[in-house]
Amino acid sequence: MYYYEIKNAKPVTEEDEAHLQETVRSILAEVKEKGDSALRYFEKKFDNYDPPSFRITSEQAAGAVDELPADVIEELDFAISQVSAFARAQKESMVEFDKEIGPGMRMGHRIVPVDSCGCYVPAGRYPCLTAAVMSVIPAKVAGVDRVVACSPPGREGRINPGILYTLHKMEVDEIYCIGGAQAIGAMAYGTELIPRVDLIVGPGNQFVMEAKRQVFGTVGIDFLAGPSEVLIIADNTARADYLAADLLAQCEHDPHARGCLVTVSESLARQTLAEIERQLKELTTEEVARASWEDKGVVVVVDNIEDAARYANEYAPEHLEIHTGQPRQVLAMLKHYGSAFIGENTAEVFADKVAGPNHTLPTGGAARYTGGLWVGMFLKIMTHMETTPAASVKLAKYSETQARFEGMDAHRYAAAIRLQNIKS
Repeated sequence: MYYYEIKNAKPVTEEDEAHLQETVRSILAEVKEKGDSALRYFEKKFDNYDPPSFRITSEQAAGAVDELPADVIEELDFAISQVSAFARAQKESMVEFDKEIGPGMRMGHRIVPVDSCGCYVPAGRYPCLTAAVMSVIPAKVAGVDRVVACSPPGREGRINPGILYTLHKMEVDEIYCIGGAQAIGAMAYGTELIPRVDLIVGPGNQFVMEAKRQVFGTVGIDFLAGPSEVLIIADNTARADYLAADLLAQCEHDPHARGCLVTVSESLARQTLAEIERQLKELTTEEVARASWEDKGVVVVVDNIEDAARYANEYAPEHLEIHTGQPRQVLAMLKHYGSAFIGENTAEVFADKVAGPNHTLPTGGAARYTGGLWVGMFLKIMTHMETTPAASVKLAKYSETQARFEGMDAHRYAAAIRLQNIKS
């Protein structure tokens, strides 16, 4: 595969990563040992937030609707409806079974939700109003008994009313105004106020993601969804203004967000670079978007669409847009991505906000081994088997042979005792 970069990204240093890991490790240790007092200390330190209680009452949550314009309420209700419909369709695609797998051997699996989950709802730089929807709705559709949400106090020192409205509308069981690594620690280990959960899901900043990585094993996690990223494959039919707009939409998230354009046309690449500069000057969020693009933006020129697909598969992006004359043909070449957006009319921003497919997706190459957040993340596949006497004899014979060869004598005996008793 031949390609060359017109623009490349600055690397993250090992020193930066080591500092992040140690900072998060110390926060989690304090929360595990000191519980609520540690939460209060870190919330005051990081967010200047020191309320009488971190838990949001149902009355407070219900009152959020009074602070929202009617068109925002309509949009949020639409998003909840769309994400619910998509999650239900996903659940319907999963089926239990119990069937004979060989004579006298019945086997199958059941699909059972986890008992509890914690949904982290980010709200640092911008209040992403539907972030809660993407985590909570699949959990509710899956049938999780206890759904907890943690969201940090925004610039106004409270959970954004748009986020709070969705949490109330979706009937979240417990809502806490807590953010950062300390929120992940509270949900993983439990405190006096917050009983621990079985699974933690949702995106967040680098501290939240590192905290999820460190608590994994004590509690389940979905995956590590770091700063947002988009890769766009484009041929000479693509529009530079669309490409620039979609790249900057991701850059706007965070200075660490990544935008990547892979194209067969150097002319289009340079047009897009010029268009990015033009659009940046018109954005009210120019400072963040420019920092992201200048530090993390990548523009790559390849010889052909097949090389573009190979590059994309190695990159394994969170979001993958296809701006080509035959986008479905290109889609067939792609196997590593969080979510795909087919054709220039399908802006990734639609899924970020309201469309239905989940916007919590794997980043940093994790799409090589996992998909995004979905209803199945909250469901356990639990297998079972039942054997007749004749089938037990057959399985015992093979199991005894293997265990004897391995030197596992108790295993051998557990099989042999059945051979002896069933035959007699």
